Amino acid sequence: MTETPAKPAEPEATGSGSAKAAISDFGIDTTSMSTAEAVRDYLSRLRAGQLGSLPALLGLIVLVAVFAGMSDVFLSLNNIANLLAQGAGQTIIAMGIVFVLLIGEIDLAAGTASGVTAAVMAMHYVENGNLLGGMGSTVFYIFVLVLGIGAALAIFLRLWVGAVLSVVAIAIAMLGIAADPWVEMLLALCVGAAIGSITGFLVSKIGMPSFVVTLALFLAWQGVILQFIGDGGVLGISSSSVLDKVANGNLSTFGSWLLFVVGAGGFAAVTLGRHFTRLKRGLVTQPTPLVLFKVGGVAVLGAVATYLLTINRAPSPTIVISGVPYVVPIVLVLLTIGTYVLNRTRYGRHIYAVGGNAEAARRAGINVTKIRASVFVVSSAVAAVGAIVYSSKVGSVDPQAGGLNTLLFAVGAAVIGGTSLFGGKGRVFDAVIGGTVLAVVANGLGLLKQPAAVVSIVTGLVLLLAATVDALSRRRAAASPR
Repeated sequence: MTETPAKPAEPEATGSGSAKAAISDFGIDTTSMSTAEAVRDYLSRLRAGQLGSLPALLGLIVLVAVFAGMSDVFLSLNNIANLLAQGAGQTIIAMGIVFVLLIGEIDLAAGTASGVTAAVMAMHYVENGNLLGGMGSTVFYIFVLVLGIGAALAIFLRLWVGAVLSVVAIAIAMLGIAADPWVEMLLALCVGAAIGSITGFLVSKIGMPSFVVTLALFLAWQGVILQFIGDGGVLGISSSSVLDKVANGNLSTFGSWLLFVVGAGGFAAVTLGRHFTRLKRGLVTQPTPLVLFKVGGVAVLGAVATYLLTINRAPSPTIVISGVPYVVPIVLVLLTIGTYVLNRTRYGRHIYAVGGNAEAARRAGINVTKIRASVFVVSSAVAAVGAIVYSSKVGSVDPQAGGLNTLLFAVGAAVIGGTSLFGGKGRVFDAVIGGTVLAVVANGLGLLKQPAAVVSIVTGLVLLLAATVDALSRRRAAASPR
């Protein structure tokens, strides 16, 4: 009987062959779509309720058109620059709140927490670093004790960034470091991280509802602000050129165009690099014409905005006011960092996983407790940055810093932009869009001489409409076939 010769072993696939084998084994989608197919797919997702920030963008366009038609001043260069600075503080706070909303929680204390950081920052500046003399010995040592508790809880939860920042705040307070604008801003950020560590521990480890915890802390931090500043008191920071320029200064013409080159160039490099890398690996991606259109659109809009903002917008010909406001690069940096963290890091994927289904995330090995605590540290720390901006805008800190409207507008900005109150859906960019909508409403109605009552009513209706759209879109998405 003749034996069948053994079939020689096939060589192992290498290079692109192994990549194709891996793709085949794991069922990765490699189907490329044409531009028309991509547009049809996007429209089908809209019909299925996946609206994202589209309603906010359409609403923003309508609001701009309405106010431009009703006021000759609305689209003036001076008003546009002021509008950017007016809404920056609440927009930045909203960017931090997005992280909390993504896991289905709420941070009602973000506003007054930012007020506490602003009060500490202003007191450190006014007292030339002597917080002990400004607060009094009893209040000062309680303040340091709270910072120590925040550091200890952060260590217990293994939130090392929160722990380090809390310890830095203790060091600045205890050492009595002389007043310096950069030290004041660092102190505000560190105090915010300590506050977030306390909030995160109560919510994630103790298991208290975030609504109850942050509502209680909202009231507590309001009392702390009153204690620091005094009823009717004011701490001025306008004499500091650096702190004053945060919200009121502008880049030079060269700096403005440099910002455009870095921003637009960086966006193009990252977007095109990721796109062509996915094409090279045979992975599904958007059609190249759409990607090029997106990059080109950002470049054109950025160039037009930079050109307009570098024109002298001073009402008097003897004064020169030009350049992109400093708040623009601040918001862009926070937007870039937040977007990268949520989209390109394991931590960001864990946040979305916990927001989508906390139990499934726990079973997958994600430390749900740590993730839930960490987002409150992010929220309070970013709220401190917002406090620096809005305190710079008004040049002082009073007992109403970070009060009710600041918080509600910040939460409203995130929701209006498209971040879901139910968790698992949203982007940092949503807060920027929503914050712009609220800033346009307040600015436009102010130019039309409308009273505060009308501004509150319109803002509330806009927020109610956004929440309704969110609920209806989720219902439609749940009813749509997978």
